Amino acid sequence: MTTKAGADPVAQEETSHAARVRRAPLLLCLIVGGALLLAVMFLAVSIGPLRVPLAEVWQIMAGRAGLADASHLSQRDTSVVWQLRVPRVVLGVMVGSALAISGAALQSLFTNPLADPGIIGVTGGASAGAVGAIVLAGSAGGLAGQWIVPLGAFAAGLGVTALIYALARPGRATGTARMLLVGIAVGSACQALTGFFTYIADDSQLQTLVFWQMGSLGKVTWPQVVAAAPVYLLGLLVLMRRSRDLDVLTLGERQAQHLGLNVRRSRGTVIVATALLTGSAVAFAGSIGFIGLVVPHIVRLIVGPGHRALLPVSALAGAVLIVAADSAARTLNPPSEIPIGLFTAAVGAPFFLYLIVREKRRVW
Repeated sequence: MTTKAGADPVAQEETSHAARVRRAPLLLCLIVGGALLLAVMFLAVSIGPLRVPLAEVWQIMAGRAGLADASHLSQRDTSVVWQLRVPRVVLGVMVGSALAISGAALQSLFTNPLADPGIIGVTGGASAGAVGAIVLAGSAGGLAGQWIVPLGAFAAGLGVTALIYALARPGRATGTARMLLVGIAVGSACQALTGFFTYIADDSQLQTLVFWQMGSLGKVTWPQVVAAAPVYLLGLLVLMRRSRDLDVLTLGERQAQHLGLNVRRSRGTVIVATALLTGSAVAFAGSIGFIGLVVPHIVRLIVGPGHRALLPVSALAGAVLIVAADSAARTLNPPSEIPIGLFTAAVGAPFFLYLIVREKRRVW
């Protein structure tokens, strides 16, 4: 006897059981990853030049949420936790997850294991915008001076993405490959522009440029977190909803079209979403490399290539890595801070070389 759809009930039961088995690792990874992220976040808020006990951190957080009375706690500790460290950790979570999930999406879109958010040019564009803002208008004071660098980075990142998308003329059979080449070319032009701004900068501006280009979460404020949150949530939601499209796109554009996927629309949506995520991350944290390259590969070894699991777990892993790296940057050489990009480069560069060697062996 068959069902209304003509399928064997035994086969359906076996398929359902297999689906439950496949979902179990994802659920486990999400639970473990979420618990690990919360633990790293609380530790990051606790440690630093001024150490705040975890119990006191919990009381401060509960007091801010209206769940406990924290008036008896030190005003100094409360200010350090809530005004300095919590927004820094929250933005670190956003930056790490944005870069990691963007890298996972772009590697599938371009069917290139070496792809990361910088490959479409948005990182180079955002960096050029921020460096230009520091050099040309960095002397502005007050509220304008606080926002001019992130706004310049975000606007330049989106502008470069729009330029690349227009030049690549997506919709042609070679749209993805063409977009990749255009992105590399435009990214190189942005690097040249960044070099020019660096050349004309004065000594004080050079110090800011060097520190910003290596990535930092040192001057994060709650208004910046609030400003970045809508863009971050929008990009994250769009990529999550495109997980099935990314699964199909990994088969190749021609096969995806045969399966009924609107390749042009899906590709454009993924590009815009990754541009939003990467642009907002670079705008507030500077250039942080290798997260979008390394994290998706590590996660793919754990949960497999399916994007329904790959995207959320990559987001969690990227957030854990950035928060942990930022905590190390704050505590290894107090009171000064080590740029966070040094930690990510120390992990990412050897892994990048490993990927190149592995791909070379496959070719030969």
